Amino acid sequence: MNRSLSRELAFKLLYELEVQKENVEEQIDLYIENNEIEDDNTANYIREISKGINKNKEDIENLISKNLKKDWTIERISKVNLAILKLAIYEIKYMQLPYKVGINEAVEIAKKYGEDSSKNFINGVLASIVNEENK
Repeated sequence: MNRSLSRELAFKLLYELEVQKENVEEQIDLYIENNEIEDDNTANYIREISKGINKNKEDIENLISKNLKKDWTIERISKVNLAILKLAIYEIKYMQLPYKVGINEAVEIAKKYGEDSSKNFINGVLASIVNEENK
């Protein structure tokens, strides 16, 4: 399974975790089992992403909040967009994925699962975060 498809599966789990925030470990295992993910690399990637985001949740959410436009709050972001942002930020900041790849992958997921404005929103927030981090 290629990384883009693994990333998409991780995004779907992250979305589920945004909706139901309890029993993260159990939800990860159930998700992998229910989606019949037998590829160890993909299953390990999904676990690493989910647990890493959960562990660094406060830092990731602070980054998002600091890089929103003036009248926006993190609570106003759709669960889909929030899951995409968290995935991209975690990969770029904690897994050292090149930011261009991370942003591009996030925008592609936004085009597929988000609203019409999602790709521009995701691109703008991530670009702002990358600019801030690289100062």
